[in-house]
Amino acid sequence: MDVVADLHVHTPVSDGRLPLSALPAAARRAGVEAVAVTDHDRLHPDLGAPVTVREGVTVIRGIELQVETGWGRIDLLGYGVAETAALRAELDRLQADRIDRARRMTERIEDRLGVDLNVALEPGVGRPHVARAVEESDADCDYAGAFERFIGDDGPCYVPREVPSVDRGLELLGEACPVVSLAHPFRYADPDAALELAPRLDGIERYYPYEGPVDEARLDEVIEAGDLLATGGSDAHDRRLGIAGLDAAGYERVASRLPDAQG
Repeated sequence: MDVVADLHVHTPVSDGRLPLSALPAAARRAGVEAVAVTDHDRLHPDLGAPVTVREGVTVIRGIELQVETGWGRIDLLGYGVAETAALRAELDRLQADRIDRARRMTERIEDRLGVDLNVALEPGVGRPHVARAVEESDADCDYAGAFERFIGDDGPCYVPREVPSVDRGLELLGEACPVVSLAHPFRYADPDAALELAPRLDGIERYYPYEGPVDEARLDEVIEAGDLLATGGSDAHDRRLGIAGLDAAGYERVASRLPDAQG
């Protein structure tokens, strides 16, 4: 499949490596015509409208929002975000929580190892930033080891985030976004439970670079039964785009639900 739209991309505003300024060139290298910037719990501050055009590339203002269900946490993708006061208030709260969480994890690791970590405690900070700081410190530990030894979900220095409930998340995104999709359903411990949310969604992330088995027939069945959009993206945290995404017909269906591009 020829990918023309990568609808799951992160920038340094959260935990990605691709600056917005470099996005158009990266998209052209990958043959991608449209990109959704979906940073964690944050709208990119340099995207001033739900859909814009930058150097010939359509850029969709999106978000990846983690929410709590009764059985675990999942991620929702919002596309074409028109910021509301309620969403802004929740994102501000989430960023304050992220900063406090990173500070607490940093202090725990520093106390444990007797090292100083250079972690920028600012909006967008997350565990990857802490892990990179560990790798760059005097500790005998690399990036992966920081997760394995300290800040993995069961690690001694781990601090959980306070995320909204799935009901609240769907309410906030439903008011702000014309398209809300379930991110990577087969990355969760219980994909079937995640897919039960389908009647409350506009789409399902159908195309994604999974490392494990995926029941594609099940995804297609859910999408068809609910008359949902099939979304897709590479979940890029580096500078490579187009590893997964939508072909021209698939993107046209999503684009028809989004506002017209500005700029």
